[in-house]
Amino acid sequence: EDEIQRELARHNTAGLNLSVVHASEVVEMDEHVDAVKRKSDASIRVGMRLVREGKADAFVSAGNSGAVMASAIFDVRRIRGIKRPALAVVYPAAPTPALLIDNGANTDPTPENLVQFAQMGSAYAERLLGIDNPRVAIVSNGEEPDKGNRLVRETLPLLRSCGVNFVGNAEGKDVCKGIADVIVTDGFTGNVMIKLSEGLASFLARYIVGELTGGIRGKLALALMVPGLILALPGLALMIPALRRIARRMDYAEYGGAPLLGVDGVVIIAHGRSKARAITNAVRVAAESAEAGLVDVIKQGVQERKAAQAGAAQEASVA
Repeated sequence: EDEIQRELARHNTAGLNLSVVHASEVVEMDEHVDAVKRKSDASIRVGMRLVREGKADAFVSAGNSGAVMASAIFDVRRIRGIKRPALAVVYPAAPTPALLIDNGANTDPTPENLVQFAQMGSAYAERLLGIDNPRVAIVSNGEEPDKGNRLVRETLPLLRSCGVNFVGNAEGKDVCKGIADVIVTDGFTGNVMIKLSEGLASFLARYIVGELTGGIRGKLALALMVPGLILALPGLALMIPALRRIARRMDYAEYGGAPLLGVDGVVIIAHGRSKARAITNAVRVAAESAEAGLVDVIKQGVQERKAAQAGAAQEASVA
């Protein structure tokens, strides 16, 4: 609390109605998840208990994601019937972004877990992203239904009858093409996809700048382009808003954080290297999720899809 009060004293906080809750411990980024059990007064656990007790509407953290996940299950607890919570992150795709679930919370899920991820992701996309009857796909190494590892092949028939609009397998190259609104995968694969995409975007930006400014040929080409660029300035100015939109679409900081779906409270996990803008957007996502009644959305959405699943099974047995 002392550290936070000293920082607040450096800013104008008049009228913000801020309250500070003391936490005497912290779970470090390099600590094992077991530290959550040992440190009952860690900031993560203190914040989670505030949500559980109704004293806070949401919890946001850019800290140890494994610890946040463990504390969410231990302190906030799961929604009844949900076996494993999952991280849902907005993934750049065209023409509209897709919801990727899971993004790292469960590295070894079961087929039943993936079905629940699909049901929660579908409910989230429908109610919070405004997508009517969202299309759901599962990440695989081929479009054909017989492709994929054992987990994917065993999950496939379950997804066809779980009450979601399942459209089949999605290869890595297809995820960005907008073939589905909800992309289901295990946490290991999902996390690799996100980190690879972030690294690739950063690499391309550095590579293009390096090629244009490095070496004699690059500098000569850039110099020869300058007169043409000057003449094209009015057109370039008109393109700036579009370029900014592209940059925002590719920037993880614009999305802020990923909601942990399946726990009985609003929990947002932000990137470990988040800076001010990313944290600001993570708080925004938390506020929007709380205002939209995220927990009730997931509860009701999963129940509706389970009911549709049961109805389809009953019709099939009668037929």
